[in-house]
Formats: sequence, structure tokens, C-alpha cells
Amino acid sequence: MMAYTAAAGEFASRPIAPPGVIGLQRVLVWLIGVSGAIVFIEPSPYELVTLASAAVFVASGIRLRAVFLPLLLLLFLVNLGYTISAVPLLDDSKIASWIATSWYMAVTAMLLAMVTAEDTAARLDMLRRGLVMGGAIAGLAGVAGYFHLVPGGYDLLTLYGRARGTFKDPNVLGAFLILPALLALQNVVTARLAATLRASFALGIMALAILLAFSRAAWGGLVLTAAFMLVLMVLTSKTRSERSRIIVMTLAAAVVGMLLIGVLLSIDAIADMFKQRASFDQSYDEGRFGRFGRHILGADMALDLPFGIGPLQFHNYFPEDTHNSYLNAFMSGGWLSGICYPALVFTTVILGFRYLFVRVPWQRTYIAVFSAFLGTVGESFIIDTDHWRHFFLMLGTMWGMIAATRAHQAASRSAETGSHAVS
Repeated sequence: MMAYTAAAGEFASRPIAPPGVIGLQRVLVWLIGVSGAIVFIEPSPYELVTLASAAVFVASGIRLRAVFLPLLLLLFLVNLGYTISAVPLLDDSKIASWIATSWYMAVTAMLLAMVTAEDTAARLDMLRRGLVMGGAIAGLAGVAGYFHLVPGGYDLLTLYGRARGTFKDPNVLGAFLILPALLALQNVVTARLAATLRASFALGIMALAILLAFSRAAWGGLVLTAAFMLVLMVLTSKTRSERSRIIVMTLAAAVVGMLLIGVLLSIDAIADMFKQRASFDQSYDEGRFGRFGRHILGADMALDLPFGIGPLQFHNYFPEDTHNSYLNAFMSGGWLSGICYPALVFTTVILGFRYLFVRVPWQRTYIAVFSAFLGTVGESFIIDTDHWRHFFLMLGTMWGMIAATRAHQAASRSAETGSHAVS
């Protein structure tokens, strides 16, 4: 009877379809993870895979839970604000496409939330595998292009002397690779020898690609999110030996990483670009109309513009784009989007932190995704992240894991209550 009660409570995170359908669903989750790495063609494989996945999951059964209503409402309001502000501008095909992309990204977030809330452990494992595979592919493409390892690769896979791999922008390549790199790092510090070696190779490729993307935000993001994640892993380890292994392997990985960076910086071209990009004295950051100057001026404008100025209009007022997702929400969608977008982001962070230390089978993945998501939230203050596919993938996955963790926690409490009642 007690076993039945626990199983009933955990039913939400277990597969409820026939075995063949379950297998197809899990493969699609893996494909979502892999396809997110290839976005330099339109429509990207990610759009096609998520569209096909939505059709399969809707046909085979997917549930909109009450816990997802805040996510649904905030995504709707953010995009409603964008759409209202864009009405006078919709004769421009670029703006119409921007609005359509925003709505579709919201749909992908809801899809990932509903998908990962069921059959959670298995689907998250497939998503992990897909993301690491995709990260390795994107990273390898960037490295191969940078070092002229494939004919014509340098022109196709780099931009302004920086690796971009299968992305249009080196900055987005670097940002995308952080989550797969964190997942690979987890395997490096915890897995058995064979898995550790495979993960080390994947991590090395991705870390090298991040370095060669010459993105300061990605460099800092990888270091800070990895440190944060590893601290959480130590704090949530079940045994002393597990904690010791994480610490020892982390130190070993750090030493190897520093040695490799030293070797790479002995190459003049890399050293020169590194010195240039690592400088905080960049012309586009400084001055009245520099990055941070625009933030102040734009925020002042936002207070007087309840409907904003519309999507893709900021550059008509300033030399460059906002490079701040929260300011961009105000500019592109007025007060409605400007209020609801940070509400969406920080509600996710607060709820995510609330369940961070709950022991569930997917806690390790939870920690990695939360760490990467938190890093992106911080990065959003200095760059526009609001159309990054992997941002919405992490957003939806966070809500799915939150829902599954709540269900698991409730089931555990119910089982304990039943046990005490019987005793």
C-alpha cells in the first residue's frame, strides 16, 4: 500500500505511453539537444526538430500543469507587449520575422517545460547527451575552422578572426557552449575512467572553442558558472569520497586547462587577439554612447515611452543595439514587456534556487542547468540574449525540472506520512 502511494505521487515524472512511443519521445529530446548546435542556416534544424517534437508529444499526450501557468502567462505578456509595439512597423519583414521568432521561442520553452516534467530522469539524460554531442560538434567546427583544418573552413566557420563554428556570431557560440561544457565537466569529475576520458575530450574541444571565440562574456561565464556548479556539487555530494574526487579532479582539470592556455598563448595570432579582447578598455564600451552609456540613456527613454519604440529600432536612436536584454524588453515591447521579462527571468531563478538542494535522481543535471541559466541571466545585462534558442531551452527545462522536483518531493512526504501512519 505504501509503495503504491509513493508510485502514485511520482506518477507525473514517469513514462505513461507505450514503450515504442516512449523510445521515440526520448530520441526526440536527444535531437532537440543536438540540433540546438546548428543555427547558421534558416530555418535551423532546431526549429524543425522542435516543431516535429511538438507534434509527436501533443499526439502522444502532454499535460499543461498548474505549476506552468506563471511561465505561460509571463511569456504571453512579454510577447503581447512586443506585438503591440510592433504593429506600426509590421510592413517591415524583418520586424514581422522578429515577432514570429519571439512567439516561437516562447512555444519551445513551454514545450521543454511540459516534456521534461514527465519521464524526467530519462529525458534529462537524453537531453544531456544531446547537448554534449551538439556542443562537441559546434566546438569542433569552430576549432577546425580557426586552424584551417578543412578547406574553406576558415571563411565559413570564423568571423573577424574569431571562431564561430555552426553559429552566426562568435559570442553566441561561446555562450551556447557553456551548458554542454558544464555537463561534460560533471562527467569528468564524477564518472568512471572510460566516461571521464570521453567527457575530457568533449570538454577540451568546447573549452578551446570558447577560448577561440574570443568572447569575454563566454570566458567569464564558463569560469564563474563552473566554479558555482562545482561548489554546489561538493555541497550536495552524498559521501566524503565523492566530495574528495570532485575536488581532486577539479584541481587536475584546472591545472591542465592553465597549461593548455599557456601553450595556446605562445602562438602570436592567438596571443594578440587574446590581449585585444581581454582588455576592458574597448571603444564600444566607453563614452556617452558606449555600451554602458546607452544603457543609462535608454533607461531614461523607457520611462517616457509606455509602448516603447518597437523591435529593432534602438539602433535608429543610438550607434549600436541595446546590448542589454532587460532594457531591450522595455524598448521593444514597452512597459508591459519591460516589466514582465525580468519578472519571468527572476521568478525562474528564485523558484530554481528553492529546489536546488532537493535530492532527486536528476539533481546533478538540475545544478548544471541552473548554473548555466544563472550565468545567462547575468550576461543579459551586457548583451541581448532574448532570442537565443538555448536560453529558452534552459528556461523551459528549468520549469520542467521544478515541476518534477515538486512532485517528487510531495511523493516522498506522502510516503513518509503513510509510513508513520502504518507504524
